[in-house]
Amino acid sequence: MRAIPLLLMTAALVGCASAPPAPTRSAEGQAKLQQLTSGRVAGSPITCLPAYRTNDMTTIDDSTVVFKQGDRVYVNHLLGECYGLKGGFNTLVTRSGGAGLCRGDISEVTDVRTGTGMGSCALGDFVPYTRG
Repeated sequence: MRAIPLLLMTAALVGCASAPPAPTRSAEGQAKLQQLTSGRVAGSPITCLPAYRTNDMTTIDDSTVVFKQGDRVYVNHLLGECYGLKGGFNTLVTRSGGAGLCRGDISEVTDVRTGTGMGSCALGDFVPYTRG
């Protein structure tokens, strides 16, 4: 009888260890991402974006957002999808603890007209792109 819980726990851990599938991106989203990263070289991912301005965020799709800081852009592939992020008047609202935006911070998809929350997701690593 002890073997069944052990097998279930092992299966759960193996499922957690596997990488999530790569998000599928529309041609429009791919073109927008390519435009924002064109002429730039990807650097090593970082876990926190220390300073940012909310008006410098661009939504690519329900799985990807880009933050601009001067001549550098940071691409963030969300941990899971933020359903509805790309649609209509929706944006990401994130409350951080002062260290800036960090991997694992929970963000809420919010309708900017009504302030209504529509779901949430977590931020992933930030991949910096700099001019090469």
